[in-house]
Amino acid sequence: MNTRIIMEYLSELEKNNNREWYHAHKKEYKEANAQFEDFLQELIFEIGKFDSSIIHNIPKNLTFKLARDTRFSNDKSPYTPAFRAHISAKGKLPVPVGYYIMIRPGNNSFLGGGLFADMFKDATTMVRDYIVSHEDEWNAVIRDQEFSEIFTVKGTTLKNVPNGYDKEHSQAEFLKMKSWYLEHPLSDEEICDSEKLFLQAVKMFQMMKPFNDYLNKALIEFEMPKR
Repeated sequence: MNTRIIMEYLSELEKNNNREWYHAHKKEYKEANAQFEDFLQELIFEIGKFDSSIIHNIPKNLTFKLARDTRFSNDKSPYTPAFRAHISAKGKLPVPVGYYIMIRPGNNSFLGGGLFADMFKDATTMVRDYIVSHEDEWNAVIRDQEFSEIFTVKGTTLKNVPNGYDKEHSQAEFLKMKSWYLEHPLSDEEICDSEKLFLQAVKMFQMMKPFNDYLNKALIEFEMPKR
């Protein structure tokens, strides 16, 4: 796996974000994408040592398209210059939660975990209810010394605790949230060092696992809406 090839392709796509350039450089895309899938395969093997639920995944089923839906956006650039993937027990679906990676030039890359999607009201309610009923377990995860030194729980947040929940609850700041996720930023320099990136990704994802496990227990009865 050679992540420098990935960064070189994405950097050029960012500077030439148009359909003509994209189609004229399909060979370069295929090579960069192959490198990304190789990287994902190695990640799957290594993550599988501490999370066997993801070991069955095939890399090409975990990635997201470069093409953007520009119908409702002021930015009409046809492509997102980023390679992205979500590795979970059900592939790239947002639930169950898993391990997310985005490689994007300009020091915009990151490793992530948790529930990024906030459009599923049932999922949000399930997590809030689980935090209320399993507060000690939540504290044990997010206040773990090693975890808290690296991660801060992020997410879309309401101004107030929603109706039906104690406004004075000790976890009020988390009950305001509609999503709960973690991000670990990566520099372009880190991305270009394939070996170091791989080791860092495995380390961060292993540290995220208790957080993911907690959310997945909360979401065990969640079903994705049918299209």
